[in-house]
Amino acid sequence: MPVQVVTVALLIILTVYLIRKFIKLFFDKTSFLDEKHEETLMHFANQVTKVLGLIIFLIYVLSHFFDLTKFVTGSVVVAGSLALIFQHIIRDYIMGLTYLFERQIHLGDYVIINGNRQGKIEEISMRYLKIRQYDGYLYTVSYSSITELQNGNRGKRRVNESLVLNYRQNPDRAFKVMEEVAQICNEKYGEYLLKDENGIPLESFKFNQITELNVDFRGHRYSISGLVNEADFVEAGKKVRYELAMAAYKSDLMMSESLSTIQ
Repeated sequence: MPVQVVTVALLIILTVYLIRKFIKLFFDKTSFLDEKHEETLMHFANQVTKVLGLIIFLIYVLSHFFDLTKFVTGSVVVAGSLALIFQHIIRDYIMGLTYLFERQIHLGDYVIINGNRQGKIEEISMRYLKIRQYDGYLYTVSYSSITELQNGNRGKRRVNESLVLNYRQNPDRAFKVMEEVAQICNEKYGEYLLKDENGIPLESFKFNQITELNVDFRGHRYSISGLVNEADFVEAGKKVRYELAMAAYKSDLMMSESLSTIQ
């Protein structure tokens, strides 16, 4: 039996290797998909073949100890219970396939997840994304927890920065300060804006008013956005964040507080 198990394991490893080589060769010989989408599909295929290979190996090993036919046919209730237990994992897989085949995300894309996590996609697995944030931390998010996804690589790059202000902050005063910040950004950082053939910005920095209420039970979100050049996206975001922080300091805006601070 140990010899058979090792032999089957080696055959599975060889099969997975050949499948991956075939997929890579197929993409190398064809050109109906763009390079970034091919790279994403290759990465996802590597994840799938690894998991399938492991499952097949486990089934083979278990078949030496159980009658799998009787076990499977007599375990409908167990399977249903497991499906309920692992419903979030199943949902992750389904949503991952949806994001992939609808071409909503690719490796290397700059994305904003749920409005508060942003960075570059470094890994796309069957259940989650790994995003390298601007502070250097690697953020892992499951597909089922994604409620909002903004992709900055889908044609245009939009800087979208915000302040979460306290409930007790007067909105009229906050509106005035944010409008001034948008004007300052247009005057100081206009060279970052994406322009048409006549040199006119496609979308200047603008105040989007209150974009979200009751943010984590702490306050309201006031945001500023603008279309910028791809190469200037990171730098433009830093500049806008600086102007927002400076405006909050000078105007003494009431920032949101954590629940622990309030208590």
